Amino acid sequence: MEWTLSELRRFEDEPMHLQRTLDLKNAMKKRFPQQILAISPVQVDGFVTYDRGDATVAMQIKATVTVPSTRSLLPVELGLDFSFTESYTSDPAHLDRYDTENDLVFVLADGQTPIKFDEAVMENIIEQIPSRVLTPEEKAGASMPNGKDWDVKEEGSTDQEEVNSVDPRLAKLKELFPDQDKED
Repeated sequence: MEWTLSELRRFEDEPMHLQRTLDLKNAMKKRFPQQILAISPVQVDGFVTYDRGDATVAMQIKATVTVPSTRSLLPVELGLDFSFTESYTSDPAHLDRYDTENDLVFVLADGQTPIKFDEAVMENIIEQIPSRVLTPEEKAGASMPNGKDWDVKEEGSTDQEEVNSVDPRLAKLKELFPDQDKED
C-alpha cells in the first residue's frame, strides 16, 4: 500500500479511516530474516490525515510474531499491540510545525515520492520486539546452555568458585607481588 502526498490531498477535509488485515509474512521474513521466524496477519486500524501539505499516519497495530530466543534461538511467540504516529512532508520548512524531539517526521523528496505504508508497519513491528526474548522455560530459570569445558553465564552473575580460583599457570606470578593480596 503506497500513497503520495498529492494523492492524500483529497483527505484534507476528512481523514481516511484505514482498517485492514495485512499479510506481511513473506516481506518480513525476507527483509528481517534473523529477527522474524513467522508473523500472523497484521491487524491495522487508524487514520491518515492531510493538513497544509503534510500527511500524518496514526495507527493501532495488532499481530503475533515468532522470533528466536536470544538465549537458545528456540522460537518464541510475542503478542504485539501498539500504536504509532508518523508524519510526512515534502517541504523541510514544515519541520517547525512539529516537535522534532518527540514526533517522527519524514521529509520526502517531493509530493510524488510514495509513502510506503507496509514498510512503515514492518519497521514499527521490528522496533517493538524486545532486545531480550526468552522462552517460558528460560524465564522460569531453566539452566543455561553448556557443553564440555564451557557454559553460558547470565550477564552480571558471578560464580564464587570461579572468582577464587587461580589458573595454575599464573600462580607463580602471585609470588612476585606479595603485597598486592593484602587489604589496605
